[in-house]
Amino acid sequence: MEYFLPEIMYIDDAAAVYSKTWEIVAKFPNVPVRRIHEKPEALTDLAYSTRRVDRGKKILYLTTQKGRFFKKCPGTKGLICCNYYVINFATNCHLDCSYCILQEYLENNPFITFFVNIEDLLAELDRVFSEDPQRVYRVGTGEFTDSLAMDEITEFSKIVVPFFASRANATLELKTKADTIEQFVNLDHRGHTSVAWSVNPPRIIASEEPKTATLDERLRAAALCQQAGYTIGFHFDPIILYPEWERDYHQVVERLFDVVKPQHISWISLGGFRYTPELKPMIRQRFPHSRILCGEFVPCADGKMRYLKPLRVQIYTSMLAKIKRYGQHIPVYLCMDSKQVWQRVYGWTPNCDQDLTHLFDRRLSL
Repeated sequence: MEYFLPEIMYIDDAAAVYSKTWEIVAKFPNVPVRRIHEKPEALTDLAYSTRRVDRGKKILYLTTQKGRFFKKCPGTKGLICCNYYVINFATNCHLDCSYCILQEYLENNPFITFFVNIEDLLAELDRVFSEDPQRVYRVGTGEFTDSLAMDEITEFSKIVVPFFASRANATLELKTKADTIEQFVNLDHRGHTSVAWSVNPPRIIASEEPKTATLDERLRAAALCQQAGYTIGFHFDPIILYPEWERDYHQVVERLFDVVKPQHISWISLGGFRYTPELKPMIRQRFPHSRILCGEFVPCADGKMRYLKPLRVQIYTSMLAKIKRYGQHIPVYLCMDSKQVWQRVYGWTPNCDQDLTHLFDRRLSL
């Protein structure tokens, strides 16, 4: 994978008092550092840039989170989600996959941003988990960034994995396309952290995810985490259609189970490629050779474009059957799709707060 090397670092006044800020700065002795009062000062440097998103991905902005770190996954109205919570410890990602929604969602906030007030994050989590000790919280860190893309720089995992190890009613998922696991692989996680990889066929990784770890690198990292006692997750998301998609994705499933033992897999998700109308011109501009927009898409209730419903059903049915050959017990769920599609693929429709939550709770207790 391509490691992050910023061209410049911005530090605002609020971040300057935290030791984590200067730990990160020390890792880049040759990178210029600019002190600013607040973010608008840094944004003025991009005011006349014609490649705002590209330029922003070369800038590391160290600041503090002034709102809440911990939130319920927003999901999408009318679609089934998996009762997930998220920690927003950073925003944006330098891995720059062609289909990434962040390039559109964060167009006006394009820096690679890390929130250095980690003590506030831990205090907030401690408060939330203590208020309802009977509830099991399944928490991820990959909503607005890749969980591990910058972990060798921030070493966030070295803080958060031990924290979750000490909490009886919470589990952490680190979701990534990276293979940077050295920081946490030997920590005492006590079974409270899962490491999950987004996976695609090598040809899709090469064409649409070229700065990420290769499939073999991701699976090697998964095997090392498995050996260290971590449970493992996989996300086939986005699944991208092309003439040989079924053969190639089935080969990924085969390769996956060659490397990782089924009993150590906590869950697998399936999700077809989807995009907002605003993202389409950005993909065409920034990735003119990408073919991911070539297909039959239909607007859905959430405003996103998705493959036609029969195509999505075909994708999920095929992948579910292939995965279940290796592990009948593995929870396989659909990410952000409709009740009608769930019904046609599984023959039943889950209730988020009952069926899916209980399914994950049982799996994590194994």
